[in-house]
Amino acid sequence: MENLQSLNPNRSKKALTVLKCIIAILLLPWVYSVTVSFINEAKAVKEPFLSLFGKGIITFLVFYLFVYEHAKIYQKGQQIAEATFRFIWPLIKVAPFVLPIYSIILFLSYLLISLFVKSNSLLEYFIFFIGFSTAFHLVFTARNLRSRRDDFLMINYFFSFGLIYIINVVLLALVFSILFNSFSWINFGKSSFQINKGIFSAVFSQLFL
Repeated sequence: MENLQSLNPNRSKKALTVLKCIIAILLLPWVYSVTVSFINEAKAVKEPFLSLFGKGIITFLVFYLFVYEHAKIYQKGQQIAEATFRFIWPLIKVAPFVLPIYSIILFLSYLLISLFVKSNSLLEYFIFFIGFSTAFHLVFTARNLRSRRDDFLMINYFFSFGLIYIINVVLLALVFSILFNSFSWINFGKSSFQINKGIFSAVFSQLFL
């Protein structure tokens, strides 16, 4: 009887691992589709904003690789997220990883300041730092998830980071749609679904037809 009880948790754990593996594979087309859709939709945003967004990402990567890793700043952001969502139990554990807290703070600060300051320069600075903070969040979240030792074949990593990446791109698309009339969040969503549908249709045709 004791042996059966000891086997059940192992079976449940293996079943959960298999499920996560399947979902991680299914998420890959979504990772591709939201990335392509965001890039295509962002091309409609007039310069220099798109270039500044890209420069913000590159600037972070340069700082991360050659200057300073910002690990303590990331940990502080996680503490802020935990404190913010401490009253919402399901979000306490996932919020620090899923939500780009510094990007959210930047966005709310921009909305507040823009009520009093009307300037393109303000938006240019914001777009640069939103690129910086987005890359910051994704890189350090990936590093934290990858460092877990009990992750068999990194299945939890691919499952978790794939989902986090998709959510962050969707949130980023929402921010762009609020700031720029030329960026349509609805078109971004439709394009993502169409690309994803095409990928699954092609795979299904190759496997079963």
